[in-house]
Amino acid sequence: MKTLSNEALIDCYLKATELKLDRDFLSLLLAEIKRRKLNIHFYGQEAQAN
Repeated sequence: MKTLSNEALIDCYLKATELKLDRDFLSLLLAEIKRRKLNIHFYGQEAQAN
């Protein structure tokens, strides 16, 4: 997951939650988001604006 950009990681997480994918997969994504100390809400609002 280190090769994913921050934006791609957040997009992936948001899409995975929208599609209600496997909880283990969501947990992996969320753990990486937390490791990078990213703000999901900031990226989510930015994506909606585009």
